[in-house]
Amino acid sequence: MVAASLQLDYVSADDLAAQPAAWWSTVLGVVGYDRLPPVDPARVPTAASMTPAFESGPGRCEAWRVDGAWGPELSRTSLRRGRIQYRYCREFLFGSIAVDQDIDTSGSAALVRATTIAYQDIFALIEDTQHPHLIRIWNYLPEINGDADGDERYRIFNAARQAAFRNSGRSTVGSVPAACALGSPPGSPLCIYFLAARRAPTMIENPRQTSAYHYPPKFGAHSPTFSRACVLNESAGTTLFVSGTASIVGFETTHGGDAAAQTRETLANIGAVLEEANRVVGSDRYALDALKFKVYVRRAADLDAVRSALAAVRPAAPIVYLQADICREDLLVEIEASGAAAC
Repeated sequence: MVAASLQLDYVSADDLAAQPAAWWSTVLGVVGYDRLPPVDPARVPTAASMTPAFESGPGRCEAWRVDGAWGPELSRTSLRRGRIQYRYCREFLFGSIAVDQDIDTSGSAALVRATTIAYQDIFALIEDTQHPHLIRIWNYLPEINGDADGDERYRIFNAARQAAFRNSGRSTVGSVPAACALGSPPGSPLCIYFLAARRAPTMIENPRQTSAYHYPPKFGAHSPTFSRACVLNESAGTTLFVSGTASIVGFETTHGGDAAAQTRETLANIGAVLEEANRVVGSDRYALDALKFKVYVRRAADLDAVRSALAAVRPAAPIVYLQADICREDLLVEIEASGAAAC
């Protein structure tokens, strides 16, 4: 039996309204950036990262879909369990959750509570729907580099996320999903959207980098819980997910203050992940110029430098550029990617 395939479309808000019913019948979920997409959440699940895009005109959105042949398998509408909106077919599930930090947002307790609630709800849902394997998670937390009770909010999030994995009986090393964590504006909820699968993906690490879950204590008492990438071995469409990737070699940030150099180093890291993915699957299935990129830039003033560095490698590729704070204050750019297997 051929597995269903995942597809990622970048579409404008205006184009969403013009999509035919057949297209909507294949949509798992739609994600807006600085705001929720103009989609009825009763039709398909929606999410917003609250990270503004560097573009004018109608906002761009990302739509996660299954191959058209598998559209009839999808749940007829968006479903809801507690705070989570979701839609699924036999192979895949897309879900989104937003949790307000409704107690003192200057302290750590609000973020711990929100993270714990979100991940407990996610784990309960995917077990109940029999999609127990998280493929990819996107985390957006307000003021990611801010201080709360003497510690950085990203480190507090990492501790709470790791505890949620452990409390649910899940590993915190090795078989953990691809992921990213970016900053959103003050006052935003903790926003998470995710993809899960019935079958386990293959996790990929980067030979140039220390695995994030093995970072030394200087980066926090609890390491981040994510893999550098994962591959869906039996899927025919979008089968490679590269986590948020930055200018880190080993476990140290490189090229401090230089956005162009950080972009080039980030591309070298993505290239290394591709080489490792191709080695693991045993063929040259993935190539840099076939990946779809989403690029987070910390400082608007660095956008041209980042664009130029990417254009030298991918002159004609469509790329989404967003403004967001990144998990380390000395990182100026982060790139995530997904890619289709070559025929």
